[in-house]
Amino acid sequence: MRFPKLFADIGGTNARFALETSPGVLSAVKVLACAHYPQLADAIRAYMDSDEVREASGGLVKNAGIAIANPVHGDIVQMTNHHWCFSIEATRHLFHFETLDVVNDFTALAMALPRLTHQQVTQVGGNTALDGSAIGLLGAGTGLGVSGLIPSGYGWKPLHSEGGHVSFTPANQREIAILEFAWKEFDHVSAERLLSGPGLKLIYRALAAYQGQLAAEIEAPEILQRGLDDQCAICRDVLSSFCDMLGTMAGNLAVTLGARGGIYIGGGIVPRLGDFLARSGFRQRFEQKGRFTQYLSQIPVFVITEAYPAFIGLSALLEERDSLIAA
Repeated sequence: MRFPKLFADIGGTNARFALETSPGVLSAVKVLACAHYPQLADAIRAYMDSDEVREASGGLVKNAGIAIANPVHGDIVQMTNHHWCFSIEATRHLFHFETLDVVNDFTALAMALPRLTHQQVTQVGGNTALDGSAIGLLGAGTGLGVSGLIPSGYGWKPLHSEGGHVSFTPANQREIAILEFAWKEFDHVSAERLLSGPGLKLIYRALAAYQGQLAAEIEAPEILQRGLDDQCAICRDVLSSFCDMLGTMAGNLAVTLGARGGIYIGGGIVPRLGDFLARSGFRQRFEQKGRFTQYLSQIPVFVITEAYPAFIGLSALLEERDSLIAA
């Protein structure tokens, strides 16, 4: 009996937890702020000690899976966008888990894609996904995650990508000005520097300077809300630039992978844009690849609206692991 299973989706800002009590059935979903806990183990302990979790688990959790916004190579995990650092094996022993699987968060998210229904995504342009073709994935939040799925004779194989750190490529004069502004602070301006929560602030400051205005001291969520509410012209321009840049990045990923199975967009920012993305220049920039415009025009883009897709992916990964053990 391998249930209940503990799932954790760890980002640079929040740690999301759930119990899988039977295949595909989640309970006791909680979101904890990473900044409130000195280390990952403290957050896990706080979650597992809650009355709701004790009741749902019967006090017995032997198997766990963690999706984390970080490369996972070997036993030691040092987060890129947060200070947490931990040993996988030491954490397993600390909580008396029989198994503890730790994977990159976008590896888990990628494994969720074939299981998502039409009710869990919103399509933005393109036609029908081509069965048996590669699928691309990216998502902006505290950072910029990139992954994908490659079909094989043994199911889907997720890509362990760090594609968010590719160099940012401007496509017009305004984006050149944004890049030049960013170069004053960073030797290497990656796509993640701009297509992320901190990136919204950087774009805001760059556009204020570009327009000869004084930038206010506001955080990314306020920039996002002011732009959506049309309360600030610069904030509105930030969102327009963000969507354009995202379109270029998504198109690059589509042609790189040959992702005729579609491009999926997750993360915390894009789902909050609502229909702003569809009304922006995103789709035009996605298809703006010269001789490959027609090729890209057929590829659908899906925004993931499911609140906890990484848990679906962790369920798939652990189910696959269990099947291999049973075989």
